[in-house]
Amino acid sequence: MNAQFLVFFTIFLSVYSLANFYVGLRGWQAFHSLPAFPGGRFYSVLFSLVAFAYILERILGDYLPGPLNTLLSIGGGVWMAALYYLTLFCLLFDLLRLANRLIGFVPANWRLSPSGIGGGIVLIVACILVYGAWNATHTVWRSYEIELDKSAGDLPELRIVMVSDIHLGKVVDNHRLQFLVDQINSRQPDLVLLAGDVIDEDIGHFIDQDMASTFRKLQTRFGVFAVLGNHEYIGRETEAAIELMRSGGITVLRDSYVVVGNRFVVAGRDDWDRQRFLGTPRKPLKQWLQGIDPALPLLLMDHQPRELAAAQAIGADLVVSGHTHRGQLYPNHWVTQRLYEIDWGHLQKGSLHAIVSSGFGTWGPPVRTSAKSEIVEIKVKFRQNKKEQKVNIK
Repeated sequence: MNAQFLVFFTIFLSVYSLANFYVGLRGWQAFHSLPAFPGGRFYSVLFSLVAFAYILERILGDYLPGPLNTLLSIGGGVWMAALYYLTLFCLLFDLLRLANRLIGFVPANWRLSPSGIGGGIVLIVACILVYGAWNATHTVWRSYEIELDKSAGDLPELRIVMVSDIHLGKVVDNHRLQFLVDQINSRQPDLVLLAGDVIDEDIGHFIDQDMASTFRKLQTRFGVFAVLGNHEYIGRETEAAIELMRSGGITVLRDSYVVVGNRFVVAGRDDWDRQRFLGTPRKPLKQWLQGIDPALPLLLMDHQPRELAAAQAIGADLVVSGHTHRGQLYPNHWVTQRLYEIDWGHLQKGSLHAIVSSGFGTWGPPVRTSAKSEIVEIKVKFRQNKKEQKVNIK
């Protein structure tokens, strides 16, 4: 455990504990006078078990029975989302209550009982969670069409399916992966790009459910390519994750590229977090892209949507990314919009097209409220030379 991670974990645990204390206290204040409310000690113990279920699973997961491990992971993840919104609504109510004391804008006869206010907040948060869970599993297709001023030989266009942030593990299991594979095959793509975070840290679920066999069912003309995400590094089993993906028929690109049929180039960057976990930075684009024919269309994968200017400078035509989840929980997208030049959608910088996906799976809470689960379809049209146009006409 490096010092940077220790500092991050300490800050996270402190904030998480403080939020749980605040929500737990407000819950007791709202409901303790009700006849059905359990004793204070029972409430404290039960609340603590729910509050720290996810952290307990992260620490003790390898020593727990499978069903209990899954229950703590999913239940704890749901609670993280619930805590997020309960904290926001409790803070909002406390601010309104403070403003009312100063200004007095609420008539005395309008004031509700603590249990009525608490019950209203719990009901609103429950509705949000139900919607978010539904939103996380009802995947949509997102389509883009771009034109490149480069020729790909005799190839007039390329149909790409791009998926990011699958997070295969306890929540996104082999059943969801089979759904993803069926959806991709239904579009009959020429090329499939997996833009990082394919596996959610623990490779055990990938192995136990034989997800490699499911990946081998993908049907494409030019193959399936992937890059690493930060979660392949967080799991500390990076090399094993790479081998598992390769066993599923996936070409993993790690600061490397492949020239496909002398028509176009697929390149993949190592993840930005390589330095944090391995202590060595990823290679500069110029270093490992030397020797590529600049006339060929260059399709670049980079899990985190960083360094778009560098991709533009090297002559990349398309860069696809994920990582942001577009915040996953509303209104976190206000943060991701400020962290990245583009956190979701399509951006054109000169001749470079950047496309960022909100992702297919989830991390932590199995809930999405700021963006849908999505699969991205990109139709790339290439410039046709006059000679090639005449041949096609014949």
